[in-house]
Amino acid sequence: MKIYGCQFDIAWENKSENFRRIRALLDKRRLAAGSLLVLPEMFATGFSMNAAAIAEPDHGPTDDFLRSLAKEKGIHVLGGLVRTAPRGRFLNEAVCYAPTGRRVARYDKLHLFSPGDESKHYAPGSEIALFSWRKCKVALAICYDLRFPELFRMAVQRGANVLVVIANWPAKRQSHWTALLRARAIENQAYVIGVNRCGKDPRHDYHGGSAVINPWGQTMAEAGRGETLMSAQLDVNAIKKIRSDFPVLRDIRSRFALE
Repeated sequence: MKIYGCQFDIAWENKSENFRRIRALLDKRRLAAGSLLVLPEMFATGFSMNAAAIAEPDHGPTDDFLRSLAKEKGIHVLGGLVRTAPRGRFLNEAVCYAPTGRRVARYDKLHLFSPGDESKHYAPGSEIALFSWRKCKVALAICYDLRFPELFRMAVQRGANVLVVIANWPAKRQSHWTALLRARAIENQAYVIGVNRCGKDPRHDYHGGSAVINPWGQTMAEAGRGETLMSAQLDVNAIKKIRSDFPVLRDIRSRFALE
């Protein structure tokens, strides 16, 4: 099972240019049929607080781009966008489209980045989201969610064995990104795919560091600092073997008293 992570320098609030940049990166590689392609958080705009200007309804231009890419390449495509919601609210969202063009997952970011005022401009989600891909069950997370392990543990308890994190994670906290991706893989005995952006926006520099971590915490692929299409081969049997040989998940205790 092949997975790809598209790490690139997002043009600020310029959807058509970002669609072009992604296609330019993809045109350099032949993607394996049935694979999963992951794009960063808010890949069409950058991590903007100008929500009213960049938000889209259902079936907007970013949905259309993802859907057409999935059908054209014969793959699943996952990426982040800003969605309009009832009562004048906006959502930081991740969506995934299947090769048929059907949307198979939709996740609204649960943990909003209050130090960057995200919580002043966006509404939080309320549910985790999983979807089936090949022989895997994939869970979605967005950037700041990575700091909250309970989200990932709940997803694993519902059957997830691949955890995807899309992000605009700034360079000044790069070491946290690397450490937390590895921690989420080790503690959940799951593949973790982290796809970040690179380059810069009006407020931050980004050093990329997109990575695929296996269930033992080993790095299978890493993107470095520049634009690239990272790839790795996932093995669902490796997940089963690790969880069988070293069955830590069965020792989880969720009910205990605090004195």
